[in-house]
Amino acid sequence: MGRVDTRFLGIPDLDDVPPVAVVVDVMRAFTVAAWAFSRGAEKIVLAGSPDEALELKAAHPDWAALKDGPPAPGFDLVNSPGLLRSAELGGRTVVQKTTAGTVGALAVKEASLVLCAGFVVAEATARLLRRRGSDSVTFVVTGEDGKADEDLACAEYIARRAEGAGTDAEEFVRRAAGSRAAAELTHGIRQGVHADDIALCLEVDRFPFAMVAAPEGPLMVLRPHTTPEPAGGHPA
Repeated sequence: MGRVDTRFLGIPDLDDVPPVAVVVDVMRAFTVAAWAFSRGAEKIVLAGSPDEALELKAAHPDWAALKDGPPAPGFDLVNSPGLLRSAELGGRTVVQKTTAGTVGALAVKEASLVLCAGFVVAEATARLLRRRGSDSVTFVVTGEDGKADEDLACAEYIARRAEGAGTDAEEFVRRAAGSRAAAELTHGIRQGVHADDIALCLEVDRFPFAMVAAPEGPLMVLRPHTTPEPAGGHPA
């Protein structure tokens, strides 16, 4: 892919429409989204508010509504990979609303390519960026107004992999493990948490697909996308 003009911005810092955006939410929105696809979900609709999520659920009773925080009336799922990994979602649509991840994706919905990512889909995301070959990529660091170290570490790791660097994930995963979000999950400050959530969020390349968000009618819809490995593997 070669040298790329790469920006790492928080949601409040987005002052234009980037050509390519990678929206990163490691703990936990896009780890959860990847698990939902692994459990058979067909697509994920990114909702702008809890009320919108509930309205979509009311209009489509077979859809599953998901939010962060504790369980709530009208919502079927919570934003926890540990809790979601046993869900049966074969062929279903999930409506997801979270504090940071879905907000970040909707903020860049007019970009020509929007990828949603965490460590669990890092290499597949980097592979798609390499194949796309864009000379400008904006990584949206969703947590803590762009300061969340788990999201920044993951974004930097994907960026290096996208440029073809033979980068080891260990340093980046270690940074994420020491982040404020990891501490909050460990100490029960966040609600709707499973004991395995941190470990599941820090798994590198658990899944072989990237996740592409695009408008479908009035909705922003996330779907899995598999990019074939080039002959000879990824560049060193």
